Amino acid sequence: MNKIKQLEDILKGYQKVAIAYSGGCDSHFLLSMALRVLGKNNVLAIICHGVMMSKEDWLSAHQLLKDVHYKEIEVDVLSIKEFRENDKKRCYFCKKTIMSKVIETAKLQGFQYVLDGQNADDQKVYRPGIQACQELRILSPLSMCQMTKQEIRNYSQDLQLPTFDKPANACLASRFDYDTLLIEDKLNQVDQAEKLLHEIGIKHVRVRVQDQLARIEMEPSQYEVILKHHNIIQKIKDLGFRYVTLDLEGIKSGGFDRES
Repeated sequence: MNKIKQLEDILKGYQKVAIAYSGGCDSHFLLSMALRVLGKNNVLAIICHGVMMSKEDWLSAHQLLKDVHYKEIEVDVLSIKEFRENDKKRCYFCKKTIMSKVIETAKLQGFQYVLDGQNADDQKVYRPGIQACQELRILSPLSMCQMTKQEIRNYSQDLQLPTFDKPANACLASRFDYDTLLIEDKLNQVDQAEKLLHEIGIKHVRVRVQDQLARIEMEPSQYEVILKHHNIIQKIKDLGFRYVTLDLEGIKSGGFDRES
């Protein structure tokens, strides 16, 4: 069966859905499909606000939701011990807390089914948050249809969605090695450093932090951009870093999950 048709049939079966929304390619595609199939009155987007999310992503998500019914919930992730201590299962405990609040919000608004944008590729990498979603019975229609990230990008482009080529992002805590104590200032420091790089045209980037060193992961094809804007190094240092370096391996998803 065509995957789009399969997704449409799944959504029709739910009739009314709440969607955990981040503003990324996957969740925006799912939201757009749900609106198309079920109509505006039967779809609720729920967005979380907390220090784990970059300010740019948060503002972008709000812009994308301007014509959609949505609710925003505040989440104090630093109150979660495993998140604050950057435990290797941080994502599990954080997701359990966040998605529990999403479910509660959805029920208060009269929505029984809560969906997320998990795709087929997410099953192939280290994603402890998936277990939390499964335990909470969060539904993942894109994964059910075996839609890959690239397929979702292709479908999004066909639908002329502005997120079709939006680089994947991740919680700001992922920029720090496990067992590093996380505080709001550190997360904001990374957020500001990545914003500086976005401003010179480097969109797909991570600033990984190791003590006083900021290690920039980016696409090798854009190394020249850094060389043309060499003053960006000092700007990043001014945020509180002693050293700034470029990782010649390029950008890697789950940079601290790889074996050394």
